[in-house]
Amino acid sequence: MVLERLSATLQDSVKKLLRLSIVDEKAVKELVRDLQRALLQSDVNVELVFEISRRIEDRALQEELPPGISRKEHVVKVLYDELTRFLGEKPSRIPVEAGKTNVLMLVGIQGSGKTTSAVKIARFLKKRGIKSALVCADTYRPGALAQLKQLAAAAGIPVYGEEDGRDPVSIALRGVENFRREGYEAILVDTAGRHKDEKSLIEEMKSIAEAVKPDQIMLVIDGTIGQQARVQAQAFHEATKVGSIMVVKLDGSARGGGALSAVAATGAPIVFLGTGEKTEDIELFEPARFVGRLLGMGDIRGLLEKVKEAQIAIPDEKAKAFLSGKFTLTEIYGQIESLRKLGPLGKLLKMLPGLGLEITDSMAELSEEKMKAWKAAIQSMTPEERENPRILSASRIRRVARGSGRSEKEVKELVQQFELMRKMAKTLRRRYGPLKMFQKRMFRNLQS
Repeated sequence: MVLERLSATLQDSVKKLLRLSIVDEKAVKELVRDLQRALLQSDVNVELVFEISRRIEDRALQEELPPGISRKEHVVKVLYDELTRFLGEKPSRIPVEAGKTNVLMLVGIQGSGKTTSAVKIARFLKKRGIKSALVCADTYRPGALAQLKQLAAAAGIPVYGEEDGRDPVSIALRGVENFRREGYEAILVDTAGRHKDEKSLIEEMKSIAEAVKPDQIMLVIDGTIGQQARVQAQAFHEATKVGSIMVVKLDGSARGGGALSAVAATGAPIVFLGTGEKTEDIELFEPARFVGRLLGMGDIRGLLEKVKEAQIAIPDEKAKAFLSGKFTLTEIYGQIESLRKLGPLGKLLKMLPGLGLEITDSMAELSEEKMKAWKAAIQSMTPEERENPRILSASRIRRVARGSGRSEKEVKELVQQFELMRKMAKTLRRRYGPLKMFQKRMFRNLQS
């Protein structure tokens, strides 16, 4: 995945710097070269890469060290500051004002993922108490309305569309007026995909905007098209002023950096990131958090938001047991389904400050298939084995494997990972202290 590759390269560079006993000019220049290589491979504009590099090198070598800060800590902070500055220092805000009707019009080239993005945004807003609805103004793509209805139905979002409609301007206007009368706070208009050179479609997009008078036009940019995104963004912005941007498909290409840097063409901020194919794979774009994750510095706010959305509550006594490493496979089984709501476990661990640089690839590769294998294996164990996995001898492992339909290797791996989790829990306790101290530090991180 693009961001994971970029993140891995940057984290390796930071680790290498932190291992040095002395950070001198040579070490800083090597870090800058690693950064240039990583950004260029992610298709970030060359001029921007050299501008960022120059600023980092100048600040790292010329700025006076703040009191109590070592040279290596200062260099990492400069790297963090400049990458955040590159992406925009202010965190994104939800482009909808509660208590009034907000019309959000989505535009973009064909295949950019506007329809899925429209449903993601509507679901995101609904989860935050904003009454949301969708209007299908795409009369060109076969099955556009059916696709929107299918995705929206799973998220519980109403859709306005006309099966035999031919005029997207009239459909958009009727849809917006219909939901406005019903008191919806966010009305998202999904338009047909178009190319910058398709003048008739560009004119149609302008006509829809003039008719429905959207409070904001959001450009959906495909993260896989690299620096072509700049040309597309300029064309759309010239036709109808783009107020915000959503970057999608950041989960499967090596060119996401080009889309991130191309937003400079419009001057509009990135508001949302699409991080996967599911309707819940969306997040508000916050540069500081984004860079923190890239550098392995963690994202505790993102983690807590995921927990809150999934409505996972962990009682104090269980949290204390976890931080002491005193938990069993019974608790693990009970949390697997909850954890799966939050996403891959490796990603969650990397969101904890201080652990991001320590999580290895093997720890991060806890896939859905492994989760299923573990559930099946735990179900096939006796209560005694779940409470104390250390009693699992070779014959017991063989029996569990047969009973669960999994391999003996998978059962052994479960026991090994269980022990690894216990050790990691104790590491957390040593780092953050007792439960109350842990909670206080997490809260401080959330507020900062």
